Amino acid sequence: MTAITMANPAAETARPLTGSPLIAAALLIGLGNFLVVLDTTIANVSVPTIAGSLGVSSTQGTWVITSYAVAEAITVPLTGWLARRFGAQQVFLTCYIAFALVSLLCGLSSSLGMLLGCRVLLGLVGGPIMPLSQMLLLRVFPKEKATFATVLWAMTTLIGPVAGPILGGIICDSIGWSWIFFIKVPIAAGGGLALLYLLRGQPDPKGAAKVDKVGLGLLVLWVGALQIMLDEGRNKDWFASTEICVLGVIAVIGFLAFLIWELTEDNPIVDLRIFRHRGFVGAASTYAVGFGAFFASIVILPLWLQTNMGYTATWAGYATGIMGILAVACAPLVGKAVQRVDARLIICLGILWLAAVMVWRMSFTPDVTFLQMALPTLLTGPAMVMFFVPVTGLAMASVNHDEQANAAGLSNFMRTLAGAFATSLVQTGWSNAARHNQTELAGAMHNGQATLNAMVAHGTPHDTAVTMLSGLVESQSVTLATLNMFADIAICFVIAAGIIWLAPKPQGPIDTSGAH
Repeated sequence: MTAITMANPAAETARPLTGSPLIAAALLIGLGNFLVVLDTTIANVSVPTIAGSLGVSSTQGTWVITSYAVAEAITVPLTGWLARRFGAQQVFLTCYIAFALVSLLCGLSSSLGMLLGCRVLLGLVGGPIMPLSQMLLLRVFPKEKATFATVLWAMTTLIGPVAGPILGGIICDSIGWSWIFFIKVPIAAGGGLALLYLLRGQPDPKGAAKVDKVGLGLLVLWVGALQIMLDEGRNKDWFASTEICVLGVIAVIGFLAFLIWELTEDNPIVDLRIFRHRGFVGAASTYAVGFGAFFASIVILPLWLQTNMGYTATWAGYATGIMGILAVACAPLVGKAVQRVDARLIICLGILWLAAVMVWRMSFTPDVTFLQMALPTLLTGPAMVMFFVPVTGLAMASVNHDEQANAAGLSNFMRTLAGAFATSLVQTGWSNAARHNQTELAGAMHNGQATLNAMVAHGTPHDTAVTMLSGLVESQSVTLATLNMFADIAICFVIAAGIIWLAPKPQGPIDTSGAH
């Protein structure tokens, strides 16, 4: 972290930022948060293109998403220790500039292995930026303007996932997939260096801090083993493979050892004792299950549109990102409603709304138009806000004040990990359902030979006729598999809507400043 330390004799007497420097610093801090959140979805619509360019399958291409998410999830619990040991400002600036450098390496990758390694590094340096950006915004603004700081942070968090698919699609189709990483290099580097200048001399408290090295090692072990098992299982016939069995055993033993160690360690990297609060269990579990289902939907939709419906990455991005229009508009209204209405009810209704959208999507056919497909996505926006805005605030309201920092880290760890796991699981389910449906459809085609003979009789070459008929069966099977996944995602949303009622009714209005 000392690479960015600047000697400044005025460090102890520097005045708080005001006026234009304050606004500029706030926008640059928000920009850092935006870039990290953007990176969770910008690659989603580009997976087929990246996979084709690197000579791998689309299934393997989704590792670009999961590797980033898992690395980010592992880093989140370290943020508190890093901030205490090196200073929140120092860590934020280091990660900000490192994000630019690693993004450059991602864009220069010429193989899947290199790209995945760089995406892991990107997740590691990006993980601390989200929680630290909120901390720094609240630090640079005076207390009477804390609400504005929170709104600015929440808006960058909401807009990032929405802008990702759109920007990713346009960039991928226009100038190549590498530029979804290159474009962030000058923005992150310029923003980080400008912020370094603006924050020079500002107080950045540090102190002695102990890191739970054993806990961190066990966390990396079981999370890494489980994620690799989920990613590779479908390619290796699951537990018929020795490799998958070994990974499964490592994941189980590692997880159990992690639980035992963290519950007995004085300074655990993940404070599992927070789970003694019923409200936190209900809210954080709802957050994880609901976010996993939501993230699975925004992974599977663009994949289906590009691989089966003939959409370009740009139009798949429009189809996914359009949800942000109403989300941004509804955010202030939901924030006010949470102050007057039981947060559990708002969260439950928002999640059930998302489930209803999934059920609506189950009516899609291969002939669905863009407008027919985009309308339910557009109407997802308000439901997103109803779910995401109050759920973390409810989790924070359920723990003691001195536990809120650890609770926020644990909640975000669960959410990020759920997104990574959901990506792998929905890919597995999609592939399995497509194979099953193709077998069922082929077996049900009693008139298949007659159809083939009729096509040949009308002048179609035999090989061409076989290819056309096989393509039709495959297309229908993939569409049916996609609808199967929409149904499974809807069920997960319904489960999440039920879990939230495990949390007791909050005593008074909750603080939504911890949202996301």
